[in-house]
Amino acid sequence: MITPDGPKSPEHRKTLLGHAFELSGRYPGQPLPRDGYPFPDDDEHRRRGRIPRAPEDPRRAGAAVSRILIKHFVAADPHPSRLAAAFHHVHVPIYPRGHIKWAAREAGRDRALETGRWLIRNGTDRCAATVGLALLEAAGITDDDIGLVQTIGLLSNHFGPLAARALEKAPGDATTALLWLADRVTGWGRVNVVASLARLDDPDARWWLLHKAVDGDFLNAEFITQVVRGGRLHEAVRDCETDPELTDCVGRILGVMTESQGMGVTLRGYEHAVPVLTAHHRAVARHGPTLHRYSLAAVIARYMGRTAAADTASSPGWEAVRSAYRGLLDQADWHQVALTGLADGDRGMRWIADSIASELGLALSLEE
Repeated sequence: MITPDGPKSPEHRKTLLGHAFELSGRYPGQPLPRDGYPFPDDDEHRRRGRIPRAPEDPRRAGAAVSRILIKHFVAADPHPSRLAAAFHHVHVPIYPRGHIKWAAREAGRDRALETGRWLIRNGTDRCAATVGLALLEAAGITDDDIGLVQTIGLLSNHFGPLAARALEKAPGDATTALLWLADRVTGWGRVNVVASLARLDDPDARWWLLHKAVDGDFLNAEFITQVVRGGRLHEAVRDCETDPELTDCVGRILGVMTESQGMGVTLRGYEHAVPVLTAHHRAVARHGPTLHRYSLAAVIARYMGRTAAADTASSPGWEAVRSAYRGLLDQADWHQVALTGLADGDRGMRWIADSIASELGLALSLEE
């Protein structure tokens, strides 16, 4: 976390950094509501009329920004303040782009960092602040920039992609820098941070991916491939029998994989599906029933019954695991947990009873 400083704009409008800092004080240690929207420049952006469109050729994204930067950098002793309103009427990409990296190289690392820092600290327009963050990402941040990038990255739907990539390349402990932000973003911002953590291949990053990445949001399917592969799920699942917390975290991951068609890796398309599911089933059978485990076993059994194994050689194992999950649901203690959940009005168990029970032949009724 960093306190915004530097002069205010002539109009004394709130900077994007100041907005992020203020909101983080209201919601310490947690994601900002609506990713920080509305931004202080919302009225101005609504009034600007025609929104600059991204070029049809994605390879040209950032070219207009690059031209403005190069013109600025070749000027004699240019001050970054000259760029404060320079990008408002061009398309500003929110992902790293080669044209902006080229402009940063042409400027030299020190000047690129100086300009980027000024634009983030003083930008009252999201376009200028985004270019500032893009310059830091392109030039490579220093230790002193980590707090600045983390704070603006809290506005994660807009600034998250560049913030995550910048922190991913932070000197020293990039994992710790990214995990700070990961614990404070949701939605699309979380998608980008997860991708960066998965690329680090660090033990602490892998632990977070398996234990905390899946938070119940529908966008979890967008990054489930990075969680499964970056977290080395097929290796970690071996510890489930002695770790009930990990067992339930793995269960949430498997649940997403039943719904990720078209977005991420599915159970059917996962090469380690049968051994991972076998290990998870063994663990939940050992640890005993809960509402979450019952619901997940039902969802997996239905999914596997509807879906053939991608690899025909895995078909016998696939069917055996499906039967094992289905078998749990008829055991007396598991059945009682489900009925108690129904009696208590649990919405998830109500959905299981209404939507899955008949297909699996489950007797889930309070009248039995």
